[in-house]
Amino acid sequence: MNAKELRQKNDAELTKELLALRKAQFSLRMQKATQQLTNTSQLGKVRRDIARVRTMLADKGRVKA
Repeated sequence: MNAKELRQKNDAELTKELLALRKAQFSLRMQKATQQLTNTSQLGKVRRDIARVRTMLADKGRVKA
């Protein structure tokens, strides 16, 4: 996911994307805690994607924390 794709989405779509990413982050954290996560770099990628989405929401003036 890149910033260009995110700019084309409206607030509702960005909020849905943020929710999905936060769920994915939780799932990855649980997998790491139970030592089922083999590719730990996924955690960092999801964190950066969350930051991108939150940045786009903030640019539009409607951040939902």
